[in-house]
Amino acid sequence: MTRDIHAVVFDIGNVLIGWNPEQFYDAIIGSDRRKALFAAVDLDGMNARVDRGAPFHATVLGMIDDHPDWEREIMIWHDRWVDMIAPVIAPSVQILRNLRAQSVPVFALSNFGDDTFTMAQEKYDFLHEFDRAFISGRLGVMKPEARIYQILEDETGVAPENLFFIDDRADNIDAAVSRGWAGHVFQSTDGLKNALAQLGLPN
Repeated sequence: MTRDIHAVVFDIGNVLIGWNPEQFYDAIIGSDRRKALFAAVDLDGMNARVDRGAPFHATVLGMIDDHPDWEREIMIWHDRWVDMIAPVIAPSVQILRNLRAQSVPVFALSNFGDDTFTMAQEKYDFLHEFDRAFISGRLGVMKPEARIYQILEDETGVAPENLFFIDDRADNIDAAVSRGWAGHVFQSTDGLKNALAQLGLPN
């Protein structure tokens, strides 16, 4: 594949760091209780509001107000959030560092809360290593909405055809590809290395 790539764009969750709240809750409260919790309480919707810019602490407490019978379980999301975003996908982080070592600009483009991204950076130093981080909770717009891709293009000055985007969700990649970006749906680091090699990029 011949493509002149000037910058690589990484999603964070399930590309650089694991994100599986269901599995995390299963280990704490058991799968049956977790299934009942997720059926009764829209935790995914709560997380999406945070990712769009709502304050983390107040949003979780608001959900408890709406579902007082689930207070203990909902507070796990608040009190152990930094444990839930794990583990580090170390080979992906190494790829990021290899790219930067070869002077390839590396950006983050992630659906992530403002508060929670700061918390994640405190736990994981490598989240400070992007040349720029485009975080939905700080921008007020989320993938796969076109505006967030436009913001990255405008603020970096990199043309769409010169961007390579890595995300674990096909809909987010499709939105980027429709703008002219190159894209890769992340499933494994070996697959990512092959995609980068085909583009002549460090891996």
